[in-house]
Amino acid sequence: MNPEQYVRDKAAASGSSFYYAFLFLPPPRRAAITAFYAFCREVDDVVDEVSDPGVAATKLAWWQTEVAQAFAGKPQHPVMQALMPHREAFGIEERQLQDVIRGCQMDLEQTRYLDFPGLTRYCHLVAGVVGEVSARIFGQSQAATTEYAHKLGLALQLTNVIRDVGEDAMRGRIYLPVNELQQFDVKAHEILNRLHSERFVALMRFQAERAHRCYEEALALLPDADRRAQKPGLMMASIYRTLLQEIERDNFQVLHQRVSLTPLRKLWLAWKVQALGRL
Repeated sequence: MNPEQYVRDKAAASGSSFYYAFLFLPPPRRAAITAFYAFCREVDDVVDEVSDPGVAATKLAWWQTEVAQAFAGKPQHPVMQALMPHREAFGIEERQLQDVIRGCQMDLEQTRYLDFPGLTRYCHLVAGVVGEVSARIFGQSQAATTEYAHKLGLALQLTNVIRDVGEDAMRGRIYLPVNELQQFDVKAHEILNRLHSERFVALMRFQAERAHRCYEEALALLPDADRRAQKPGLMMASIYRTLLQEIERDNFQVLHQRVSLTPLRKLWLAWKVQALGRL
């Protein structure tokens, strides 16, 4: 299997909403974003699938070395072999990939966030930087688009946090800020034991309202000159915001189930953005 096939298989196998946004890109951009997304999946899977923290830390350290070697012209892993031919055309930088790895390392070192600014720093590494790289690949022409990409990355990651509360609890992680749990009188042990309550619903409604504000702020930041090029990001916003609305309609039943959209619905939402140019 060649590197290009490897990253295509990695992206498709994930079942992620990102995959549907890539389908409408021209081949060179689609190849670049698929390789970058496969890189993100590889390092994220280390944290989610390796049960021994020591082994996971060693694997992430290996990825740090591999990224440095790849940018020195000696990629070994098929993901890096697929990504490196696109680095100059789309301005992909070593520090961006290292930031993504650093965000994954935070998952090994930290299972709680005291406040929203602390959570925001984590989101910047695992989502904001991803948005920054993606915007360049999609065809960014305006400097202001980077700020849009960071804000959209935050909105998408906050939606992930809401969707994955139950799954994260099973791993002993709570991404909801501690001071906000206290604000709504929700105890950490209730989250870890996945106890649904009216207090929990109020807390989650607060989280969802903030995520919606981030989507609105991101859309307001996108320069008109880059709106057409950034359609894949707008597709992601449409899919994830629809998911968030589904979670809200279901009264935040996220502790015992993972709410998701069907592949056909994701494709439909992506096509609507492609055809109409708006959410």
